[in-house]
Amino acid sequence: MKNLFDQKKGNKCQCGKTKDPNGNCDGSHLNIQNILKSIVLIICILFSSITFAITSSSENSKEINTKKSTILWKGDKVTGSHEGIIKIKSGILLFDNKKVIGGEFEIDMSSLSCTDLSGEYKSKLEGHLKSDDFFGVKKFPTSTLKIKKIKKQKGNVYKCTAEITIKGKTETIQFNTTLDKNSANAKITIDRTKFDVKYGSGSFFDGLGDNMIYDEFVLNIDLSF
Repeated sequence: MKNLFDQKKGNKCQCGKTKDPNGNCDGSHLNIQNILKSIVLIICILFSSITFAITSSSENSKEINTKKSTILWKGDKVTGSHEGIIKIKSGILLFDNKKVIGGEFEIDMSSLSCTDLSGEYKSKLEGHLKSDDFFGVKKFPTSTLKIKKIKKQKGNVYKCTAEITIKGKTETIQFNTTLDKNSANAKITIDRTKFDVKYGSGSFFDGLGDNMIYDEFVLNIDLSF
């Protein structure tokens, strides 16, 4: 019994060729389909290879030299200020055709030290800064800074939008960085109270007098890579 296709079209295949008595044609349409599939597959492979080559050659990362890089911190209070250093544990900067496009850094909070005091007073301040009153270093041994967006300004100055995480809390910040051949530097101002560091803050406690500590502290960052 002939199928519906044969009743309407006669004894011909989809490719237009006349079928033999067994209902078979010479297979031309199958050959054409196979050839087209092969061409599409070759194009896909070539496109993937080209894309991979472009990505590999244009994007690269540079590891931060943690021994040569420094972070200087400074905090002010009513009666003066204190300052010190903190170390970068690890970090990278991301580039696309020599243009910086991002970066990520991990800061070793246990390395926090004071440089304007010595002896007993130095030890007491460092211990207090590492306690739960301030940065809770035992529970939060690292902080992170992730650059999410960079926009070139004049010359070699870039405006950065980043996410900084301190004591498990993340906030978005903006700052400018100056990029040279193998170095970068930036000055970042941070409101500590946004990270639940409220000790001695006049924004949360009254009657502090000369014991008040200002909410903002500054990080001066110099990176080598």
